[in-house]
Amino acid sequence: MQKTAAQGSLGAAAPDPYAWLEDVGGARPLDWVRARNAVSEAALGGPAHDALRARLQGILDAKERIPYVGRHGGYLYNFWRDAAHERGIWRRTTLDEYRKDAPRWDTVIDLDALARNEGENWVWAGVRYLEPHGTRCLVSLSRGGGDADVVREFDLDARAFVAGGFALPEAKSSVAWIDHDTLFVATDFGPGSMTASGYPRIVKEWKRGTPLQDARLVFEAGVDDLSASARKDLTPGFEREFVTRQIGFYSSELFLRENGKLRKIDKPDDANAYAVRDQLLVELRSDWTVGARTWPQGSLLAIDVDRFLRGERDFEALFTPTATSSLDGVAATRSALLLTVLDKVKNRLVELRREHGAWARREVATPGIGTLGVSVLDEIDSDDYFLTVTDFLTPTTLYLGRVGSDERDRLKAMPAWFDPAPYTVSQFEAKSKDGTLVPYFVVMGRNAKRDGTNPTLLYGYGGFEFGPRWHQAALKERRQKAFDDFLAVAKDLIRRQVSSPRHLGIMGGSNGGLLVGAALTQRPDLFNAVVCQVPLLDMRRYHTLLAGASWMGEYGDPDDPAQWEFIGKYSPYHNVFRDKHYPAVLFTTSTRDDRVHPGHARKMAALMEAQGHAVLYWENTEGGHAGAANNTQQARMWALTYSFLRRQLA
Repeated sequence: MQKTAAQGSLGAAAPDPYAWLEDVGGARPLDWVRARNAVSEAALGGPAHDALRARLQGILDAKERIPYVGRHGGYLYNFWRDAAHERGIWRRTTLDEYRKDAPRWDTVIDLDALARNEGENWVWAGVRYLEPHGTRCLVSLSRGGGDADVVREFDLDARAFVAGGFALPEAKSSVAWIDHDTLFVATDFGPGSMTASGYPRIVKEWKRGTPLQDARLVFEAGVDDLSASARKDLTPGFEREFVTRQIGFYSSELFLRENGKLRKIDKPDDANAYAVRDQLLVELRSDWTVGARTWPQGSLLAIDVDRFLRGERDFEALFTPTATSSLDGVAATRSALLLTVLDKVKNRLVELRREHGAWARREVATPGIGTLGVSVLDEIDSDDYFLTVTDFLTPTTLYLGRVGSDERDRLKAMPAWFDPAPYTVSQFEAKSKDGTLVPYFVVMGRNAKRDGTNPTLLYGYGGFEFGPRWHQAALKERRQKAFDDFLAVAKDLIRRQVSSPRHLGIMGGSNGGLLVGAALTQRPDLFNAVVCQVPLLDMRRYHTLLAGASWMGEYGDPDDPAQWEFIGKYSPYHNVFRDKHYPAVLFTTSTRDDRVHPGHARKMAALMEAQGHAVLYWENTEGGHAGAANNTQQARMWALTYSFLRRQLA
């Protein structure tokens, strides 16, 4: 008789013998972590591991890396880590200097010195500028790399934190400038102010020099909503205030705030809407019927904001998906929109300009056939933009492009860390269980034989890859389709004799950790190594752990018996059995991950270990959901990971 989840070692209603491992900082769980870390480091260590770790450290610290920048107030700002700056420095330069091979940088904040002086374990968490040319910004700093951070006002001219300035204690906050003396703040205001997902549900307007508790209420979302936030578009001539009620991960309401009053923007709950100068853009996740016209899911629509607010709905389609294409990103310069399109798993770039009341479209000639990344230099004052081009065998190159031209300046390029000549890239398709053709790439040696002996790593994430049509096809009760797609690629690699179960490994993190966890438990015969990183695995309790409640729109509600019926069929923690043979597994996570609870990986490792399976576990004590807080930790984590894969797949 075939086993079901309820018949496994952990039934839906059975007591969880490893629930104690959910106590993130408890003495007993941390003792357990330290013991497993020691076992993993001993098992995977040795000269080859040490050499790999040193090489990775050298790459991560290399001064030849591209220093990616963002512009504000005439300067280009960059956050940088290397061997001399473990926590990192926030620095700035000019565009003319940046064009040089060795720009002259001015340090704005030395995070190592700051952490040392304040006795804090600071990790850089980002910055929000007072646009368009303000000299103040809000700096976010995380303790250990978690999502929760502190926010402190900083003076860019004085290069110092503002004494008595805006400051928020540690929380998962959302802050935005209204003007020099006013902020929108959504934070932990005390009991009842956070959602069930652990995010702020109350937005207030906070005036400089007043206590935070006296801030004026702007909006209050429900406890079962995901979060609430607000922002102001500070583009001169188009200043508008917007408030967002994030109902779930993919559903929201948007409000225009005028004279302290909120006006709801008419859009589907699962659509994303935002203003760019005089245009309202709407990205659709589902078909939308407006009047006599139905716009297909995945479309990008535009309409004049003022006409929309008057009730007009004559949208123009800026992008309409096809069976093989989806919208990958939108960037706005001073006078144009740049659309990054994913077409047959390859990027192309489209430029749109509003001319004489109509949209003019131009395909931008881009180098290579790989992944394109677009970031604008300054959406208020400039039509220049940064373009990164990356493929599997060519080092990432950074260009400075400009709207209206295919000419661009090559600014920086990553070093070639390996010789690409011996390798080749191929694209194949695998037929999934429901007949869907799943595209994938294979990078391998030109002279490698297809005899099934090639050590091969299959990486996947299992969500959001090809736009809303693909994503919605695998939500909730249809989640198994994502796992079927991944397994289809594994089987296709074996069928083509690119590899074989003995030499095939899989790796994924976060939602991808759930993906490889499901692949591990459903088809253990296909693999010989599994790397499961910062994963979701206990799908019975995921919605009660940290931000898990925010993903019920993705996976469903396990407290609903009808929904647990389909969730329980794939929940990895409930589908691993003592009498089955599984490939060796390495679980990695972070104590400071306050997004996906480390208890998922801890409990799964403990259960499999008790069942007698080959399990290694490594937990970084810092790093948040990224798993590592600095280059040294990254080198350590990846050296362990690839040492494990090399041991299992060679």
